[in-house]
Amino acid sequence: MLLDELTWPDLDDPADPPRTVLVPVGSTEQHGPHLPLGTDTLVATAVAGALHDADPGLLLAPAIPYGAAGEHEGFPGTVSIGTEALHTLLVEYGRSACRWASRLVLLNGHGGNVAALSSAVRLLRHEGRDAGWLPCVAAVPGVPADAHAGRYETSLLLYLRPDLVRADRAVAGETRPLTEVIDALRAGGTAAVSPNGVLGDPAGASADEGRALLAAVTAAAATAIRSWDPDPATGRLRVPR
Repeated sequence: MLLDELTWPDLDDPADPPRTVLVPVGSTEQHGPHLPLGTDTLVATAVAGALHDADPGLLLAPAIPYGAAGEHEGFPGTVSIGTEALHTLLVEYGRSACRWASRLVLLNGHGGNVAALSSAVRLLRHEGRDAGWLPCVAAVPGVPADAHAGRYETSLLLYLRPDLVRADRAVAGETRPLTEVIDALRAGGTAAVSPNGVLGDPAGASADEGRALLAAVTAAAATAIRSWDPDPATGRLRVPR
């Protein structure tokens, strides 16, 4: 059930159950000197793939690999389309896909996309389209929830695509809590607080941690999709407690 491998008659049987479409939403942005520019897209795609593997009835769409990443434009390779453009893209995507799909789930791999996701999903839901979004994050004991290109994301990439991790370049960046540097980051971008683009420390990252993180994110996402309880204010699917 990969959208880009199907034909239209494959989706045109009235006897089929209602279709839920999973869309990974990532970014093309710097992730320090050791992780690839497509890290967020790779993670979101892996979560969507794991959800699809667990429930083949979910339809997996190609990823959207660009997002709102202006804070990383101080580094070569970053391509940001901004919040307004991402909002428009997601709204038009949802309007079109929901002509034949019953539900749309946007799986987000980049924190900078949240404003666009929230505004787009709110509008889609206001228009009567059944959309929701989820972040590709989860807490795992012992794994620091650093902000960017630290141990958390490095562990995920060591599990998902170890061939793309430049381990010899993996060094700490700005390790203070994000709350302490957020004003400087907003004013001057990531480069203003971390010359190497890392907000955290990749030391201690491992493929085993990455496997545990992916499992935790996938489990939380699966529960939220089954429960289907979008937050009215943000459109984010809530995970029952």
